[in-house]
Amino acid sequence: MEKREHLFTVFESLFKIKNECSCEIFSECGLSDITVKQIGYLKTIDEHGEVTFSRFAKITRNSKPTITEMINKFVKMECVYRERSPSDGRMFYIRLTEKGQIIARSEQNSLLKLIEKMADSLDEKDMDDLIQILRKVR
Repeated sequence: MEKREHLFTVFESLFKIKNECSCEIFSECGLSDITVKQIGYLKTIDEHGEVTFSRFAKITRNSKPTITEMINKFVKMECVYRERSPSDGRMFYIRLTEKGQIIARSEQNSLLKLIEKMADSLDEKDMDDLIQILRKVR
């Protein structure tokens, strides 16, 4: 059990570093109080690309008024903007700003920062060993 406890401590430390990297990203964007749910919605917009209000409501299983309110908040946070459809002037697309993209991709970016810290701390052989070991985990 001692090895598992040690492994727990090591991973807890890694997750702490990753979370610190995430907080750093949010802070740099001036959004240190953004919620996990809001980040999830921004990720959804990022993943789906061409998203209208109706489609976003369907994807997230929310009402259109809820989506409108949410998008208005995101606009104030400077994370999204509305773009009128060139083919149908009544329809708007929800687009991420650069800040919105950074937030939507924060999990990936914080993981990359964690990997950079690990690479800076380990030599080439240790990195190869770590990669081999982690590939065994399924």
